[in-house]
Amino acid sequence: MDDALVQRYLRPGTLQLGAPPPLSVYVHLPWCLKKCPYCDFNSHEFKGEFKSVRLSPAEAPQDALPEARYLDALRADLEASLPLVWGRSVHSIFIGGGTPSLFSPEAIARLLSDIRLLLPLLPGCEITMEANPGTFEKDRFRAYRAAGVTRLSIGVQSFDDAKLQALGRVHDSAQARAAVAEAAACFDTFNLDLMYALPGQTAEELAQDLSTALSFAPPHLSLYHLTLEPNTVFANHPPVLPDDDVSADMLDQVVATTAAAGLQRYEVSAYARPGHRCTHNLNYWQFGDYLGLGAGAHGKLSYPHRVVRQVKWREPATYMREALAGKACSNDEEVARKALPFEFMLNTLRLRDGFEEALFQERTGLPPSAISQGLAQAQAKGLLERQMSESGVVWRPTERGFDFLSDLQALFLPPA
Repeated sequence: MDDALVQRYLRPGTLQLGAPPPLSVYVHLPWCLKKCPYCDFNSHEFKGEFKSVRLSPAEAPQDALPEARYLDALRADLEASLPLVWGRSVHSIFIGGGTPSLFSPEAIARLLSDIRLLLPLLPGCEITMEANPGTFEKDRFRAYRAAGVTRLSIGVQSFDDAKLQALGRVHDSAQARAAVAEAAACFDTFNLDLMYALPGQTAEELAQDLSTALSFAPPHLSLYHLTLEPNTVFANHPPVLPDDDVSADMLDQVVATTAAAGLQRYEVSAYARPGHRCTHNLNYWQFGDYLGLGAGAHGKLSYPHRVVRQVKWREPATYMREALAGKACSNDEEVARKALPFEFMLNTLRLRDGFEEALFQERTGLPPSAISQGLAQAQAKGLLERQMSESGVVWRPTERGFDFLSDLQALFLPPA
């Protein structure tokens, strides 16, 4: 990492941030077996045979994942980033994709070993890894646990074969059930990703999906409304989806069903049993810091007088080449002072518990007056409520605010 870049981040400025927030690490493994038609993530179809390769890049067959080279690039990326986070400890690690479970347990063990060698991890550091039932093999999840993963997040999306086919998933219901059962046996905590408002989905079909998911007693559920994102197959060839009224009823159904099963909705799309909230995602939502490693990975880092966002090279081959040359970062920018209130609110208002007013000043370096007008408007519209706690003022979305979250967040957009 160029020392000049570090000095640029540390130069004087008008913001006065508090102590650095918790630091997380996000690692992006960009390959998947098949690009889903609704997916707008930086994921790339792996055309070769599904196999794990632990050879050198020169020895690896052409149709195999470039595990060794990509891990070398990730380590180089991390080494170059160390001056930016010097002296800070890591609260959580999240290995996302793509489909990280395409990588062998040995590769994940090496990745985590490299991170531990270069960065101090706090005791009990949460290490989450995404997995796809389509890459499930007996004992594979157990091997990831042995490699150091503490929490698995399984992209089930649905247990209905017809819905899985409509979503372009590579797994079927039987594979999904087997993967979840194995995760429950191997991990003390795990997450299931489900989607609702799927093409042609009825309330009865959603109820069956929820019933199946809850039969495994998952400690955490993430439930996402299917949306048509730009530059996806579904955006260009949209399926017939439930209308807004039906979708709203489905959300009510999700909230009621999960609550009855003992899961608390602590974030717009996240439901957890006590003690099983996702530490990594909570850090995002509380405007914490995260170092992004890997192709297309985003990062947010705070300094005494500014907040900086980074992006790594997006295309895997380009990323590997540039990272190995010490230039993994494709661009970085300082978050504009006027944009910080919206960025903070975009995250913290997703939380059922809201945020302490003092946290805004600590994480943005701005005075409370920077959001006072928006808070007053939101309170007048019945979207936010003000409460007192032992540590000060707390702002929480009301039920109406949660239902109209985009409208609530928009009140804090910077002036045009």
